Parts: sequence; structure tokens; C-alpha cells
Amino acid sequence: MPYEMIAILMFSSMMLMLLTGQRVFGAIGFVAAAGGMLLWGTGGADVPFSAAMKLMKWYPLLTLPMFIFMGYVLSESRIADDLYKMFHVWMGPVRGGLAIGTILLMVLISAMNGLSVAGMAIGATIALPELLKRGYDKIMVTGVIQAGSSLGILVPPSVVLVLYAMIARQPVGQLWLAGVIPGLMMATMFVIYIYVRCRMQPDLGPPLPPEDRDVPMGEKLRLLSAGLLPLLIFAVMMVPFVKGWTSLVESSAIGAMAAFLAAVLKGRMTREVFENSVRQTLGISCMFMWIILAALGFGAIFDGLGAVKAISDLFTTQWGLSPWVILILMQLSFIIMGTFLDDTAMLVIVAPLYVPLVGQLGFDLIWYGVLYTITCQIAYMTPPFGYNLFLMRAMAPPEISIRDIYRSIIPFVAVMVGALIAVMAFPQIALWLPNLVYN
Repeated sequence: MPYEMIAILMFSSMMLMLLTGQRVFGAIGFVAAAGGMLLWGTGGADVPFSAAMKLMKWYPLLTLPMFIFMGYVLSESRIADDLYKMFHVWMGPVRGGLAIGTILLMVLISAMNGLSVAGMAIGATIALPELLKRGYDKIMVTGVIQAGSSLGILVPPSVVLVLYAMIARQPVGQLWLAGVIPGLMMATMFVIYIYVRCRMQPDLGPPLPPEDRDVPMGEKLRLLSAGLLPLLIFAVMMVPFVKGWTSLVESSAIGAMAAFLAAVLKGRMTREVFENSVRQTLGISCMFMWIILAALGFGAIFDGLGAVKAISDLFTTQWGLSPWVILILMQLSFIIMGTFLDDTAMLVIVAPLYVPLVGQLGFDLIWYGVLYTITCQIAYMTPPFGYNLFLMRAMAPPEISIRDIYRSIIPFVAVMVGALIAVMAFPQIALWLPNLVYN
């Protein structure tokens, strides 16, 4: 059988297993192991063993449980609640101010956790009821929370970028720095949209009534200091790393310890909070470890087949497509897959093909990691099966229908597409900061 047909058979088998509800790492790992055994007999057993050894030797992977633990400690200890109270008081007098504050809250939650699910949970349980009670338009605020939570996979310390770094064999630190400016740019675009929209249609986001704005300055300053605590933790963690005083793993340990001490000093580190944080950290870390292991095995089989070179020849030689056309087709395929897969599954499925192909086409893999992540954000909010759409449906109150949720994301998806085009047209938006720091 030709190797091209073997590659197509492996992909179709994997997609079939995923559509039947199998776990991502189980489907990918099984297809990789079966393919290796059928192609090379008992020697194919060396592939998963080699992948496991490579995984265990990858020192930066230790950052994964550290950052996840830091995020869950800050979330479980309700330090995120202080953040929203701060934005409520300081941004309330502005039209659309609470919605703008929610976007800023999501940026800070992203910097604490690195996962979009945490931002969605906090936004839907803390911010959404408050926004609805204050008379904000339900369709607009539903889109605000979905769009803001998607920043969790772009703003460092993004867990998705750690996974991409492992599969693409790129430095995690450079990928995180590459996500800073695009992430802040996208958040700024969200804020500008909300502000302009609420100025044009004041009923969508009314300011707080005078009685709610009358907060003593001492209370405002107290809330400001409490709300800035996560920023202080982030600075304590990232400044030594950017300055070159600590390694990435050491910085992640500093961040985890700083979050733990902050919860202790505020009297919120109970036994229940600690157990929940450790249990959830262990579960997510193990999930990512298994997925990375399966992805490495799958990629090794594809390397052995020469499938990457075959597809590259198909696009560039037989079809005569330009590198940019191929890149755009890749991004469109991510959006299509994002309608029924999460970001991790998408990366693991196509990384063995796309990442080497991007390198052969002459594009920067750090820059492409940012493009991939932004495209995942768009896919998260793309009907009919976008990941964030169903998370919001599960967490939203009954008065918000699935139709409202679908309508709410239209302007924010347009903003994300604009950000994606900007980063594609001007790669230095993503590459300037890592080049500056690492040079």
C-alpha cells in the first residue's frame, strides 16, 4: 500500500474514533501504536517508548503543573472575586464600564491560569449575574464573557502554547512573549468595540446609578490594593524570568509559591481549597501529559512514513500553491475543525503535518504558534459546535437562550478575525517582544 494511503487511513481512523466519543489521547495513541506495529512489526514498539523518554527529559514541562496550580489556588481562594469588585467600583461610572472591566478581569484571569475554562467559569458565575442585574444587554454581555475567556489560551502563561512548544520543539519562553502583544491588542480591540457600541447605544451598557458610585475613597483604595494582588504575583513570577535571573521552571515555581502564600496571608487557604487545587492540578496535568505522549508517538509514525514531504510536494509542486495560500488554507481548516474539536485535539491531530510544513515554507514557527492560538480562539466561538458556546450554555441563566449565545459572538469573532489578519500581515506584532528579550 502506498505511504500516502497509509497516512490517509491513519487520519480517517483517528477521526472516526474521536467522533465515537473516545478520549483524545486514547484515539491518537491507539492509531499511532497500531500503525507502528503494522508497519514495522515488533520494532514499532520502540516508537511510544522513545516518545515517553523524550517527554520525561523535557525539563520545561515542569512548568505545566506549577502554572495550573497557581491558577486554581487564586480561583479557589476567591482572590478573583476581589478583582471583579475592584473593576465594579472603578469602572462602574463609565458607559459599558462593567463590560470593559469584565474584559480586563479576563486578561488578569488568563495571566493567572492559562486556560479559557477558568475565565469562562469566573465570568459566568461572578460577572454575568451582576451585568444582567445592572441592566446590561444580555446578548452583548454574553459575547463579552465568551470573547474575554478565550484570551486564556493566548495571554501567558498559556497552557496551549506549552503544548505547542512541546510538539513543535520551540522555546516556551519565546512563545509566551510572542503572545503578550497580540493578546493585549485583542483585549484592547474588545474594549474599544464595547466603549464605542455603548456610546452609540447607551441602553446596552448603562453606567452605575449615583447611589452605587458613592463609595468612599478609602474603600476604593482598599479594593484597588486587593485587586492588584494577582498582578503583583504575576510580576514576582515573570520579571525574574524576563531579566534572565531565573529559568522558566524556577519562575513557575515562584508563581505557584507566591499564589499559595497570598492565599495563606489572606486567610483563605483552607484544607478544602488546597485539596481542590491539588486534585484539579493533578487531573489536568495528567491529561496533558498523556496527550503529548500520544502526539509524539503519532508524529514519529508520520515522520517515518514521509507523509509531510508528500503533502508539501502536493501543495507546492503538483498544485503550485504559494506559501501564503497554503497558510491561509491551514487556518481555515483549524476553524472548521474547531466546530467539533477543542484546541488540544486540533493541535495534536494536525501538528505532525502542519508544523514541519510551515517550517519548510519558510515561516517562523514562533509566529505560527500565535496564529494557531488566535485561530483556536475563533474556532472556540464558531457555531454550530464551538467549545465556548456550549460552556456558556451550560453556565448561563435560563433567560439566555442558545440563539442569544450564537448572536452574541458575531461582532467579537469579527474583531478576532481582524486581529488574526493584523498578526499575519505584520509578524513583528508577535515577534518583536521575544526578539527584544532573547537578543
